[in-house]
Amino acid sequence: MVKRREDSIHDGDGARPAMAHVLSTGLEFLEHSNPNGHPCVKGYNIINGELKQASDGATFKSTNPAWLDDCVGEFPLSGEADVHEALRAARDAFPGWAGTPAPTRGQIIGNMGRLLMEHKDAIVAIETREIGKTLKESAGSVQEAIDTCLFFQSEGRRLYGQTVNSELPDKELFTYRRPLGVCGIINACNFPAAVPFWKMIPAIMCGNTCVWKSPQDAPLLSFALARIMHEAGIPNGVINLVHGKGSGAGQHLVDAVDKGMVNKISFTGSTAVGKMIGEVCGRNLVSASLELGGKNPLVIMPSANLDNAVEGAYWAGFGTAGQRCTSLGNLIIHQDIYDEFMDKLMAKVESTTIGDSLRHDGVLYGPMLSEKYAVDFLKGLEMCDASGAKKIYGNGRISNDNKPSGFLGDAAEGVYMWPHVYVDVTEDMECFHEEIFGPAITVVKSKDFEHALHLANASPYGLSSAIYTNDRLEAYRYKTGIKAGMTGINNSTTGAEAHLPFGGVKGSGNGTRESGIWVIEAYSYWHAVNDELSGKLQLAQMDVDEIEIEEAEVDWGSLA
Repeated sequence: MVKRREDSIHDGDGARPAMAHVLSTGLEFLEHSNPNGHPCVKGYNIINGELKQASDGATFKSTNPAWLDDCVGEFPLSGEADVHEALRAARDAFPGWAGTPAPTRGQIIGNMGRLLMEHKDAIVAIETREIGKTLKESAGSVQEAIDTCLFFQSEGRRLYGQTVNSELPDKELFTYRRPLGVCGIINACNFPAAVPFWKMIPAIMCGNTCVWKSPQDAPLLSFALARIMHEAGIPNGVINLVHGKGSGAGQHLVDAVDKGMVNKISFTGSTAVGKMIGEVCGRNLVSASLELGGKNPLVIMPSANLDNAVEGAYWAGFGTAGQRCTSLGNLIIHQDIYDEFMDKLMAKVESTTIGDSLRHDGVLYGPMLSEKYAVDFLKGLEMCDASGAKKIYGNGRISNDNKPSGFLGDAAEGVYMWPHVYVDVTEDMECFHEEIFGPAITVVKSKDFEHALHLANASPYGLSSAIYTNDRLEAYRYKTGIKAGMTGINNSTTGAEAHLPFGGVKGSGNGTRESGIWVIEAYSYWHAVNDELSGKLQLAQMDVDEIEIEEAEVDWGSLA
């Protein structure tokens, strides 16, 4: 029985207490006075089970995007030396972990899920404070991490190979799944609990070890999750956490592929960065899992239940402040119902409640994930304007002098954006094709189903998609004709479950998948073994007895 470790994390001077609570026990706090009374945590890298500062002492701070004066924590700004130290620790830990029976690995993963359940409320509060998601959405992200652990706990007993019949006598053939080695894990900050667990849980279940570069805007949550993994019984060096910038620690992790230090990169983020990572991995024949951006289409047909379709489009466009890779991009509405649908949709958009869910109930979305995401979003709005799209709602960044009626709180405290709706969008516009990461949708009018399907496939992306229709033939033709990794029928473009494959095609990914049994292919390779029992050399295709065919003496004509 694998038990919770009581010495899960230690520093170079001795043991540290186990994490009885992710917000207090074993954590250090800076001498920093936050206006809301919340502590500013002193965070560390975790390398080979030890708490480490950056080798040069450099640090950066994580702040609450809903309250910019709230310091969430200070963390190491890791450099190349720190990343390489973590990679060496992962390499050293690999033989022992790969040799650990898969059911035992699964049991440790199950321990992680149970600890996540035990600390769920605290982890949810950290996620909401650090990236501004609503408490309900943060709870969904953490629950997805729990579901992933519970799913893969049992997969440790189903890491099957096959017994294959040989064409030669006295010979047995087998296939086995083998781990790849050291995996570099890089994820965006919008789902900082779910996505790294999507990656690392199947990776370690297959026997790999990991170096995880935390998102720059969610280091405290990552630190808490890594501590939980160690408390669950993961051996030192199997999961190593380094903090820092994507252009720093993240780039050093990718560059280490060229140095032969990494056997796999799993990345969630922008298509541009994904292409760079794919190029580096490709020239080294190293596996890459790339889950990238999207311009996700949602089609509304005349047979749809319009009230239900409005709910789906509204949530897909503005839930999480539009900061999902599966958020609605192009809303494609049949011309016969366009006016009625838009009237219903705009009534909801104009009543949107926005604010900090730690202080206000009933908000649809909170702030942007960070100031950086706000700057990039405003550039996206400029692109819409330059494309010639018509803005019918939205006014950029929310301030106390520029806020919608549904905004709650002091806008000067955080990084909040209006919801934006652009209409009269056509296929030749740049904003039709490019992802806008934030609360903005582009609306396109279609003439008929064939035109709608054409428009849905016309962007360079292919992550998620959806259609609202009660015509079963239209639903069938849409799901068979759309070029996307995921499709919702009478549901929004967002949403994933731990036992379904997640990923895209075209500019949205390289065909690899997260989640479910399909992800195992991304973190293992097939090993074929032939076991010769005859005591002599037998050569396939050459020593196989030929079977002679006897001519049958049958008068086929008499049988006619």
